[in-house]
Amino acid sequence: MLRIRGTTYHFRRIVPPALRSVLDQREIWVSLKTGYQSEARKRASLLHARTTELFDETSRALTEGQERHAVPHVRDALKDLHRLLEAPIGIEAIPLPASKPRLRPQNMRKAPKMQSKRQPLLLSEALTRFVLKNPHASADTKKATQRAVELFLRAFGDAPVSIIGGEKARAFRDLLFSLPASLGKRKSSLTLTEEADRAREDERPTLSGKSVKNHMMRLSALWNQLLQRELVKKNPWTGWSFENGSKTIRRGWTTQELQTLMTGDWRSSSVSESTFRLITMIGAYSGMRLGEICHLRTEDLQTIDGVPCFVIQPHTDSGWSPKTDAGTRIVPVHSRLIEAGLLILKDTVDGPYLIPGLNTSKDGVRGTVFGRSFSTMKTRLGLPAEITFHSFRHSVSTQLRNASADIREIWIDRLLGHEATHKSQGTSTYLSGITTANLKQTVEAIIYPDDIFRKGWS
Repeated sequence: MLRIRGTTYHFRRIVPPALRSVLDQREIWVSLKTGYQSEARKRASLLHARTTELFDETSRALTEGQERHAVPHVRDALKDLHRLLEAPIGIEAIPLPASKPRLRPQNMRKAPKMQSKRQPLLLSEALTRFVLKNPHASADTKKATQRAVELFLRAFGDAPVSIIGGEKARAFRDLLFSLPASLGKRKSSLTLTEEADRAREDERPTLSGKSVKNHMMRLSALWNQLLQRELVKKNPWTGWSFENGSKTIRRGWTTQELQTLMTGDWRSSSVSESTFRLITMIGAYSGMRLGEICHLRTEDLQTIDGVPCFVIQPHTDSGWSPKTDAGTRIVPVHSRLIEAGLLILKDTVDGPYLIPGLNTSKDGVRGTVFGRSFSTMKTRLGLPAEITFHSFRHSVSTQLRNASADIREIWIDRLLGHEATHKSQGTSTYLSGITTANLKQTVEAIIYPDDIFRKGWS
């Protein structure tokens, strides 16, 4: 009966087969306009009673042999259900009649006027009433409080302030800690849960304890006003810790961990095993970020100064670009990738992308499902949390900085798309003068035991 889509509960009830031709629908869906289960249950019970009445009245009409056009109370009941669906203040605003035969007009008595029920104060209304329209609140207070409330509404939907308690405050605090620090700095159609998932998969910096504390304090200040007016019984936004716990320290892969990964059973039905091996091998022999690999196009595989290279560059038509200015660069193709057939791949794939078979999210990001499947496989194989796909960058960086070959730090930074270690005018000038041959020498210093990637991807 209860279903949840996103953060909102819905009422669903199957129409009995014998009544479908009269009601002209197989099932009834009604948004309950709340993300709180207890409130959703109350509203669903009212809808269950109303649909039961609808089914009973329709069955009686059919038993009596009435035609559909001669059953006005059935049509009225259907209209009631649609009004329940469209009512902006929720289904409790529409009184539901008792399940009894409808009186004929000549026998109907004037119903006594019912006193309208006072509607509960919603969080969005509290924001407007006590903050945005408060002449004594500063512009900074209004802006910061509105930002905190909008994040809560985006995550959980609007709700009466009287039912927002410690459980929702804890869930909001935990969600804030998982959101990317860059949230709001660019347009995005992702939900907050999707933003948190993407930040975890891409290992992006998340909101600091200070930022989380500021959001919670704004809500706490609003609740203090509600307490003074006896609109709530307690303030659930106080007494929380804003320490995010010990951060997982990322590191590179060990040889044994790579053996475990590459001999493990790839079980994803959404991404093929060959795609998994191709992406993983490119990451291991280049240090490129997962997003950079997944967004490579066939035209991004070029020969520069006689050296086959990946060209990591913005693609304005899809809205994708490297994370930083330094991320726009060339990365010579490692000889092991060439031996495995990478250059042939450019002429065999269908479509514009070099890596086939990857989904593109509604936000224009390729490889989201791959990232999740990779994390699932890693966890299933018992590999530790401190290693992720991003750990290939750590592995490459560590190898190159410990290589016996004459490899300069600035070449490594350029290969990996890092900002130069020493930011000076001389350094910036020299960066533009690094030759493809020097980058080729750098990338060829990445070495793994021969048996780890022996299977390739074909």
